[in-house]
Formats: sequence, C-alpha cells, structure tokens
Amino acid sequence: MKKYIAIDIGASSGRLMESELIDGQLTLHEVHRFKNEFRLLEGFQRWDIHYLIQEILIGLEKVKRNGTSHCFVGIDTWAVDYCLVDKTGGLLGEPIAYRDNRTKDAVEDFQRVMSLEKLYEKTGIQIQSFNTIFQLLVEKKELLEAADKLLLIPDYLGYVFTGRGVMEKTNASTMQLLNPGSESWDEELLKLVGIKKEQLPPLVDAGTILGSLLKEKFVDFDLPAATFVSVASHDTASAILGTPGQGSDWGYISSGTWSLLGIETTVANVSREAFSENYTNEWGAHNTIRFLKNIMGMWLIQETARMQKYEYSYPELAELAAKEPPFQQFIDVNHHSFLNPENMIAAIQNYCKATGQLVPETPGAIARCIYDNLALCYASELEKLERMTGTNEKINTLHIVGGGSNNKFLNQLTADATQIEISAGPSEATAIGNILMQMVAAKEFASIEEGRNCILKSFAFSKHLPQAFDRKVLEQYQKFIAEGAMENE
Repeated sequence: MKKYIAIDIGASSGRLMESELIDGQLTLHEVHRFKNEFRLLEGFQRWDIHYLIQEILIGLEKVKRNGTSHCFVGIDTWAVDYCLVDKTGGLLGEPIAYRDNRTKDAVEDFQRVMSLEKLYEKTGIQIQSFNTIFQLLVEKKELLEAADKLLLIPDYLGYVFTGRGVMEKTNASTMQLLNPGSESWDEELLKLVGIKKEQLPPLVDAGTILGSLLKEKFVDFDLPAATFVSVASHDTASAILGTPGQGSDWGYISSGTWSLLGIETTVANVSREAFSENYTNEWGAHNTIRFLKNIMGMWLIQETARMQKYEYSYPELAELAAKEPPFQQFIDVNHHSFLNPENMIAAIQNYCKATGQLVPETPGAIARCIYDNLALCYASELEKLERMTGTNEKINTLHIVGGGSNNKFLNQLTADATQIEISAGPSEATAIGNILMQMVAAKEFASIEEGRNCILKSFAFSKHLPQAFDRKVLEQYQKFIAEGAMENE
C-alpha cells in the first residue's frame, strides 16, 4: 500500500503528515511538527532554511521508524520568498522573509520605470510590496550576479533533497514575472530586476515527479526510500486542491495566517476593475487560475494572542468576543500598519484612535473587532468578486478551509455577513491537497475531481446557515473603507 508524506510549512510552523488510501478513504495523521519563524540576521529578517532542512530530516526519520520503508513526498510552503544558489550549489545567504521592510519603497521605485497597470496586464498578479519582483528590485546586485540559480523556498528544499532544481508553476506565478497568456517568463520584467532567464530553472507542472531522496547526502539520518513529487507547492494552491468544491457555483476562503478569498477558474481576469481592487490571478494545478483577494487573516488574532503572552487560547478569545456587542468599530484589516507591527494590539488601538472610533481595550473587545471586520471584509470582497466574474458565477456555497475553519464564531459571522451557506473544513486542506497531487502523480486518482470526491467521503465538515443581518452595517463598512480614513496616516 502506497504511503504519502505532505511536508507543509507555513510562516509560523511546519509539519509532516502521513496519508494512505484505505477502503476508498484518505487517512491523515501528523508525524512531526516544528516551529518556524524569521529572525534578524545580518540586517534583515531571514528564514532559517538549514533548520527547516534538519526538521524535515527528523520527520522523515520518524516516518521510517514508524515502519514506512518507501513513500512519496511533496513539499508546500508560503510564496514569493527565494534562495540564491551559486554554481557549487551553495546558498548565498539565508533567504529574506517577505515581512522584512526592505521592500517598503519598492513599489514606488518600480513605478519610475513601469506603470503598475502595465505590470498587472503582463502578469495578472496583485500589487503587493513583498512580491518577488519587488524583492528582486531591491536585492543586492552583487548577489544576483553571483547566483547560478534562483529557487523559491519549496523548490530549493526539493533541490537539496533530490539534486534537481525546478520551478513549480503554481508558486512561480506569485513572483509576478510570468505572463499567464504565454505561460512563460516576461523578459522585459526579468531585465528590469536584473535576473537572466538562464538563472531560472525549468518550469514544471504540479504533479511532476522530481526524483529520489539522495539518502547518501544525509548519512546521519535513517531515512526511508522516498520519491519526491513537485506538488502544487504554493500552500494556497494545495489548500484549494484540498477544497472539495463541486460544480461551478462555489467559492473559497483559505483561512490561515492569510485569508485567500476567491474562485477556481480557467481564464485570467486582468480587467481594470480587477487591478483597482487588487485581485490576483495565481496559477493552479491542471491549468486552473485562482482568482482571489489576499486578505490579512488570522495573523491579526495570532499576533494579538502573542502580545497577550497566550493567556487565552484561540477558542477562548472567540468565546470572549461572542460576549461583546457587535460592530463597535471598523478597521481596514489590510492596512499596512497591520502587516508586521511590533505590537498588534497597539496597532489596532492606534488605528481606532486615529479614525475617531471607540478604542477596544479588553481581550474580548479586541478579538471582536478583528472577527467583525474580517467577516465584513469577506462579505465586501465577495460582492466585488461576483461583480467582476459576472452573474453566471454567482456563489451559492462558500468553502472555508484551513486552520481558520475551526473558528465557529467567525464562520457564523461570515455566513451572516455574506448571506451565503458556509461549508467549513477540512482544516488540513493544504496537507490534503498536497497529498491529492501526489496521488494523482502516483495514479491512485485519475483526476482532481475523483480526489475531491474522496475528500468529501473522508473528512468531517460543518455547515453554517446565514441568519438575519443588518445590511446597513455592511454598507457603512464599505463606505468607511472607500473613504480611506487611514490612507495618509
């Protein structure tokens, strides 16, 4: 019986999940979990990639110890960040994290040589200061010149373990250097940021067999024989694969540190409205497009809990929030002041002060402010999404997947604000999507659709039906955001 290992690494933690297909159902259990965080090193916030490699090896050793002698393995991580590798295969410095402030002026600098509208027309990717194109714009030129190849994080990890360097398409699309029409690198953009086409490895589709684990490189570890697969290596792409949507009338929120709200389609939307609303056309597996909006998601509550020294668990914060009166203040959850503040609680309170609103003081009030405004943001963006994609794409079911799908309080707020039925789960959609792609590559499933049907039979889901909601609240929120109360603060 074939065994599959999903290596799923997010911005705050990573884990190895093992799965197999038994009696037509997917099993899933955690083998190893580890923390992940960036830290200040040599003047920049950097990821400890060597630590991640060691933790993966520890996890694979546990897989072997548990009795699995051979397995398939896929790696997914966050997007946009990269490793520069020299001709010997050595790393030219630890990769810099997207939340580092080195790109704070990069968008403005870019506009001196090309309009953002033209950039969007070329790539279909939303404008975010941390996108790879802007990171490369401010990268040290001597490092770019010394680099033999540039690899995104999951591709670099795959390169370390198999010796084969590729660029998996779903993640590569987030770099904002690919043209969705030609499905190739845009040479004008490459020249603009100082990257040669030869420095970029071959593009491969999700589901490509990468190669065998080079066990001889890691003699200190007792490892299983492993076949690595280039899965949909952007964690959002894997999460959407793990979303069991049926038909064409569904949307999704991949709810984790970020909330990704969108639809699965086949044609990129690079309209003027899509550009002005900052929607993105990230590539998905099997020639799909993830037309979505990036929303600052559970990061706000995660950082709030951290500032409170984790005195309250996430369920406890939701319980406290439920006891507070609703909609006491509006905040733009995507405001730059929330991207990486020293103190999230202070950032929220300062925002409310600056906009002349009631300042939340208690843990419950702060949590309520976050959850209310996430739900309002979801509802507002869903209306824009339906408008941009036409009446034929009206969404009747919204799937919430990922860790945030466990938050019943926020799920119900979202159902109420959107007036759409919510299907919550699976919470492990990213790992499941990672495994689904491996299973397609290994011929366990004939198609993505067959795999999604199996997901429906294998995991539990919860339904949240919309209750009465005052439409005026949403309209007031939309007016507040449209006026940009904090734009110039």
